[in-house]
Amino acid sequence: MSESQTVTVRILDKDYHIACPESERANLERAGDYLDKKMRDIRRSGKVIGTERIAVMAALNITYELHNKQRDAAGDGESSEQVAQLLMRVQQSLGDSE
Repeated sequence: MSESQTVTVRILDKDYHIACPESERANLERAGDYLDKKMRDIRRSGKVIGTERIAVMAALNITYELHNKQRDAAGDGESSEQVAQLLMRVQQSLGDSE
């Protein structure tokens, strides 16, 4: 069994210390870098303000990407369309409340 170590992931200039098996360290660091990039892209767009809202939008965008990949693998376009519509409604709602 792999022993856990603390990995520091930096997202939007804030450090997060996460316990992680050594064998998964590189994957966690890549995931943190990917999330940081997505959040920075959203913040840079200027359409979403606030770290929490940026995090939600990044999570939705990443989930959308995941669903697209799963759909492509399974050949099911209906769930992807539903996620796209949900994402659009959330973006509109966040835009309306600011």
